[in-house]
Amino acid sequence: KPFALMVPDVEAARRLCELTPAEIELLTCFRKPIVLARKRPGHGIAESVAPASQYFGIMLPYTPLHVLLMRHGFLALVMTSANRTDEPIAIDNEEALRRLGTVADLFLVHNRDIIRRSDDSVTRVFRGEPLVQRRARGYVPRAIPVGVDGPVLALGGDLKNTICIIRRGRAYLSQHIGDLEHADALAFFEETIEHFQSILETRPTLVAHDLHPGYHSTAYARRLEGVRLEGVQHHHAHAVACMAEHGLEGSVLAVTFDGTGYGTDGHIWGGEFLVATERDFERLAHLAYVPMPGGERAIKEPWRMTIAYLGEAVPELTTQDLDRDKLSAVERMVRAGAPMPLTSSMGRLFDGVSALLGVCTRVSYEGQAAIELEAQTTQPDHVFYPFNLDVTTSPWTIDPREIVRGVLADLREGAPRELIATRFHNTIVELTRAVCVVARRERGLEQVVLSGGCFQNMFLLEHLTGRLERDGFSVHYHRRVPTNDGGISLGQAVVALARTERGPDSEG
Repeated sequence: KPFALMVPDVEAARRLCELTPAEIELLTCFRKPIVLARKRPGHGIAESVAPASQYFGIMLPYTPLHVLLMRHGFLALVMTSANRTDEPIAIDNEEALRRLGTVADLFLVHNRDIIRRSDDSVTRVFRGEPLVQRRARGYVPRAIPVGVDGPVLALGGDLKNTICIIRRGRAYLSQHIGDLEHADALAFFEETIEHFQSILETRPTLVAHDLHPGYHSTAYARRLEGVRLEGVQHHHAHAVACMAEHGLEGSVLAVTFDGTGYGTDGHIWGGEFLVATERDFERLAHLAYVPMPGGERAIKEPWRMTIAYLGEAVPELTTQDLDRDKLSAVERMVRAGAPMPLTSSMGRLFDGVSALLGVCTRVSYEGQAAIELEAQTTQPDHVFYPFNLDVTTSPWTIDPREIVRGVLADLREGAPRELIATRFHNTIVELTRAVCVVARRERGLEQVVLSGGCFQNMFLLEHLTGRLERDGFSVHYHRRVPTNDGGISLGQAVVALARTERGPDSEG
């Protein structure tokens, strides 16, 4: 993953990044978050600090120790939390030595205990205003006013987990907990639930959770006694989190793009257009399903998704130092129609295109292939690839295979990789706009909310928001709550309360 950089002051930050006044204001505010800012040409920092990225995560000292350290003349120091990948940070001296003894050469310890784990918050600026991408130190436990009362406890998902308690019309989201695949993270999850219930002096008997039957957070919910459980579909939670943040009521068109979310039909969703209210939703449109060869291995090896979209291991993949036997085996699986999970994920579409272009064929952190594909984009040339929106089906569908075939055709004609990456992004903007325009004509929907991890992509967020606004839509996106899975606990909580106050309903 890209590392963060700590610099002694704003002048040092300016040497590394092209900072706007709003980014400087965010960098210097009392919360002292990490700010994602565009790299300055000739910055002099090793490429391995933030490889294949247009941005540095930059931060200022926020403890006395940092201040003393930075007085030794450093232009910048590479900073990272005291944890292995996806594990919670170590806060105890013995724990740090045990877990990180083979990682760090030296340890600075202290006899003053750290009581609560809290990562650095990660932010960026869009249209002159802060967007929070990881909400932790400096932002938690500051409440967010919502239009429902509570109390309710929402458990979030299994990736980028946060929990949320709504009490007396105010939503309290926890700090970033992390991915619950690790035993230490799961213990931190349970510890955080107890801590928040204690400081807020409430033990809600209404508990919201994701629909995924295999999630650790879902399993935790099912072990609870004496509570009412409310399962909330992943992308509905995304949509309602954005609605709650902006105080929206009634029906909205929710564009929810991410990598993985369990659907009500048992398939993996992620390229969704929902007609959503606080209480329920209708799946209006989605990317057509494609198989995921190897299941979760397709997330770690995006070239598998390239074969899924094209139906074959094209020669362009064999030039990328990939195992030919593996390529052939996956091609045979896809052509034979072997049993595989099906996905409508926008994140997997970005992965497949990234691998086809040779940008990223194997990932070491979540979203890497899409992040590196975005880094290839240039200013749009207003060309996009053909796509077909089929409104004769219910839900409507968009076939992603046609888009990938357009990418392949450009690649074979010798178009520069940067141009193809830009045109692919243009295509996602145009197909989203097309669905919104038809939805307005058919359903009268003017309010659009954008949520899901794909909207961490600034090219996509900027150009789609501008395009929809020019078409007369009122567009809402996350600012105070992460657009990724770190925000879904808020949506889960609001949905659960809305259903409880107005009676049961079903999702469709």
